[in-house]
Amino acid sequence: MAIQSVFILNKAGGLIYHTDNHNSKNDVEKTFSYPLDIGLKEDDKLTVIFGERDGIKVGFSLLAINGEEVNNKKLPNGTDALTFLKDSDNYPVSLKFGRTKLKTNEKIMFASMFHTLFAISTKLSPEQKSSGIQVMETESFKLHCYQTPTGVKFIVLTDPKQGSMDSFLKRFHDLYTDYALKNPFYSLEMPIRCELFDTNLQKTMEQLDRNATQYSNE
Repeated sequence: MAIQSVFILNKAGGLIYHTDNHNSKNDVEKTFSYPLDIGLKEDDKLTVIFGERDGIKVGFSLLAINGEEVNNKKLPNGTDALTFLKDSDNYPVSLKFGRTKLKTNEKIMFASMFHTLFAISTKLSPEQKSSGIQVMETESFKLHCYQTPTGVKFIVLTDPKQGSMDSFLKRFHDLYTDYALKNPFYSLEMPIRCELFDTNLQKTMEQLDRNATQYSNE
């Protein structure tokens, strides 16, 4: 799956649209023997940082152990998931990995932080009238951004290995223009709630995913 999430920020940095391109069919469940050959980073969740294999990618989170959901790094009985995985007596073990959806507070925090970072980057850039951050790469995702002349930002989070998203960002902006701005019931700078926009954006993301799968199989 090429796209993880998409965002639209108004010119003040407020989050006015977000959707996760999450499909449980892309979750991966495998049986592992001891020692575990996948590196996990401990934060608010357990995230894969190295050891990609069998469809498990860097940035995936540990979702379940032996069919039991991992929540806040703990199993339902309160056992710490990382402690469980360090014990050789618990192997072989079935682990399920996949993308986790962002919580509402995380989405708002992301929008605010990126808006500030974007503003700082334009001030520090040696280029006059800098376009700001266009691409930002991390271990678990790549961020692509397009800002309109009016200051609205269109942001796409993709897999780290994803190439240019310029054509998708243009299509993303076109859909916003066609289905949000032209909607007589939509107020500028406010959250977007438009079924046609949602539907057409989802179709565009699915088409990109199909193309990415086709190219990877060739």
